Amino acid sequence: MKPPSLTIGIEEEYQIIDPETRELRSYITEILQDKDHLLLREQQLKPELHQSIVEVGTRVCNTPADACAELIKLRSGVMELANRKGLKVVAAGSHPFSSWMTQEITPLERYMGVKQDMQDLAQQLLIFGTHVHIGIEDKEFLIDAMNVSRYLLPHLLCLSSSSPFWMGRKTGLKSYRSVIFRNFPRSGVPRIFPSYGDFAYLRDTLVRTGCIPDGSKIYWDVRPHHAYPTLEFRFLDVCTRVDEAVCMAAILQAVIAKLWRLRRDNMTFRVYPADLVEENKWRAVRYGLDGKLIDFGKQQEMQARALVIEMLEWFIGDVVDELGTRKEVEYAYRILDEGSSADRQIAVFERTGGNLHAVVDHLIAETAEGIAV
Repeated sequence: MKPPSLTIGIEEEYQIIDPETRELRSYITEILQDKDHLLLREQQLKPELHQSIVEVGTRVCNTPADACAELIKLRSGVMELANRKGLKVVAAGSHPFSSWMTQEITPLERYMGVKQDMQDLAQQLLIFGTHVHIGIEDKEFLIDAMNVSRYLLPHLLCLSSSSPFWMGRKTGLKSYRSVIFRNFPRSGVPRIFPSYGDFAYLRDTLVRTGCIPDGSKIYWDVRPHHAYPTLEFRFLDVCTRVDEAVCMAAILQAVIAKLWRLRRDNMTFRVYPADLVEENKWRAVRYGLDGKLIDFGKQQEMQARALVIEMLEWFIGDVVDELGTRKEVEYAYRILDEGSSADRQIAVFERTGGNLHAVVDHLIAETAEGIAV
């Protein structure tokens, strides 16, 4: 079998912010009018469901370093477009206090259709994520990789959590975005699929019976992409710092590389039922890095930080040098030391006596780290 290409693609969803009110600002329609801007000419910027959301996507990248350069270019371009109207850009899984009830839906047929189908669930979907694509051309290995990699999703969610606030409330959760998105049908941790054919049967049945138009409406935390030969990871809160997003992509690339090596040598990693992975995901959503995850092999609780380190050192430690990505992967140790974006937001909130405007200002600054506008 031919090894996977392990290409990387990253999509990020940003908040457009009025720096005076710190509220979300509906602005995507105006951005789309600037058709001469590089990001629009190259089709790397597109609207999302709400007008206060801007989505960007990298080109197909071979390395995390390439993806980093792309994300810096994309963030810089979006910030430049926002600056023209005196607006700012934030990368966080939820806005600290803006209300979903007052947000405008983007007036394009696709999004009006989502609103019609999902009603208030669509209106409430005022959340922001990072999606990572890893190139896997062999469909059977892609399904194997999806089955196995699900176990590590909670570990990475702990590192990426960035949505501790919702509608002006400190929720007590590190990834409230995950709770909101779970309301959508066909979401959450997918079940185990014995083969690609088994997945295709489910997808095709849903299409034939009018449940969905195509595979893009299967919203699982990790899924085979409907159009590209990639495994798409969709569970991450949008990463506030560029380096965090690149780190997540580098880890996921290394995970797939490790799984390929095991498959090549006629080995694999244990596959766990979705119910058990969901238990760990809940712990990641609730407590993040400060909680405990379950080591299902040992059937015992362990500190989340300890299991993240085990993932970095034992699971992928022997492939990162081969990939040349140790620098990007080991950024995770900085996150372990400083906390996730959610942890840092909560620290600002508590340090300022509950000032959510200060949290937004903090997010504006962190989102722009390393970005020249």
